[in-house]
Parts: sequence; structure tokens; C-alpha cells
Amino acid sequence: MYGYVARRILVAIPTVLVIITVAFFMMRVAPGGPFDLERPMPEEIRQNILAAYGMDQPVWKQYLDYLGGLAQFDLGPSLKFRDKTVSDIISEGFPVSATIGLLSITLALAVGSILGSLAALRQNRPTDYGVIGFATVGIVIPPFVSGPILALVFGLYLGWLPSGGLDPRFGMTPERLVLPVVTLALPQIAIITRLMRASMIEVIRSNYIRTARAKGLSGPAVIFKHALRSAILPLISYLGPASAALLTGSIVIEQVFQLPGIGRQFVQAALQRDYTVVMGVVILYATLIIVLNLIADLLYAVLNPKVKYD
Repeated sequence: MYGYVARRILVAIPTVLVIITVAFFMMRVAPGGPFDLERPMPEEIRQNILAAYGMDQPVWKQYLDYLGGLAQFDLGPSLKFRDKTVSDIISEGFPVSATIGLLSITLALAVGSILGSLAALRQNRPTDYGVIGFATVGIVIPPFVSGPILALVFGLYLGWLPSGGLDPRFGMTPERLVLPVVTLALPQIAIITRLMRASMIEVIRSNYIRTARAKGLSGPAVIFKHALRSAILPLISYLGPASAALLTGSIVIEQVFQLPGIGRQFVQAALQRDYTVVMGVVILYATLIIVLNLIADLLYAVLNPKVKYD
């Protein structure tokens, strides 16, 4: 097990390096720059600003300098927020995105697993058709459609919940998290429901489930002690990248509900050509994907004794 983890970490290092390299040069190739304003500034001032950030050097030299900073865990300063570093910006936005993402994936896993199991146990019955219809609608309707609708209905018309934003006096209060979390979780609920249904149908038709029933075990015991543990295995592989995407924030959700998360900061930084902030978020996202995929693989081995990482 330890050898497997060590090999995965060794493979992850060049993978992250490739991602950093591609993102770095793509940002430089894109037209425009962080100091291109609507009203042109004097060339002398422009050159002084570029020199202050080391952007007057050749691109390869900037790349090597950036890697040197990363080796010291320094993501550099923001090119737009002169009094903040990239680490400051990420530390401000990540807790919001992580809170919403963690709650969303937890809600999606709980609701999706229950609905998928019910649909599988009631296959080709009204319950199954209703769950599949709900899952199809959840997949088809994107968050940038469902988000404004939920905000309009429950926030403006009914007035039950705040329609967006976080109160700086109280922070992330439960009532302000309900709509973003539900909107972000709906597509994941639909996907997990379909995955769980297909997996559960396959498991309950397997020979060892028939054997458990033949031995006289009750229906709930067969489902909870035997079928559910095997049926949830495909979800483990899916939850790795899905959790990384949700934890780093949803661009759409944070824009719709005006949340100061890392996804919204990423969009603003990309539009403003704030190279260092974009690079910092890309590195964070890549690292989370690698780490969460590794955790998913290890958890898969724990749940499935047949899998051995030697």
C-alpha cells in the first residue's frame, strides 16, 4: 500500500509540472495583458511596471523564475490587486467554495444513493420511472438555468431564502447556503442516482446475493450488509474528480448567487489577465484532482477486498 502511494506521488509530480507548463505558456500566448488598459499609459510607466513584476524578461526566464518561486511555495503577487498575494486571494475564496462544495457533494451522495437504490429495487415500476425522470431532468437542466429559477421562486417570490450573496456581518449562515448548495448538488444527484441504480441492479442479480437470500437473510439485511457495499463501488471512482470540481467552486453558482468563492475569482482573473491568480487556481485544482483520485482509489481497495495495491 505504501509503495503504491509513493509511486502515485512520483507520477503526480511530472503531471503537475506539465499542467503548470501548459497553463503558463497558454496564458502568455493569449492576446492582451494585465496592464493593457482602456486608456494607454505612458510607455515609460508601462516598462517600469513590467520590470517590477519581472515581465520584461524573456518568457523562458519568467517560466524558470516562476518554477523557482513554486519550489519555495510562493505563488507570487497578484497583478491586479497590488496589496495581495495569490495565496491571500485563494485563502479568502477557497473556504467559501470548499464549504459549498463539501455540502453539495454530501447532499448529492446521500440523496442520489437513496433514489438510485429505490429505483433499482422497484425496477420497471412507477417509482423507478419517477426517479429516472427526475434524474434526466437534473442532468438536462444546467445550473445556470436552475440557479436563477430557484433564486427567483424561493428568494424573490416566496421570500423564504436570501436570493444571493453573503452577509459580511454573519458570514456563511445556513439560510444563505441553501440555494447555492441545492443548485450545485442537483446535477450531481441526477448523475449519482443513475450510477447507483445501474450498479444496484447488477449487484442484486449476482449469485452471492441469491445465495444470501437462499440462506434466509431478510431483505433489508441483504441490501444493507451485502448489496449496498458492492453497489457503491462505482460511485467511489466518480466522486474523486467530482469532489475536486465542487470543492474548487462552481463558476456558474458563484456568479449567479454573488458568492466570493475561488471560481468567481478565477473568472475575473482570467478576464483581467491576472496570470499569477489563474496559475494559482489551476495548480490548486490539479493538486486536488490528484489527491482526491488517490483517496478514491485507496477507499475503493478498503471497500473491495479483491483489490490489492502491492
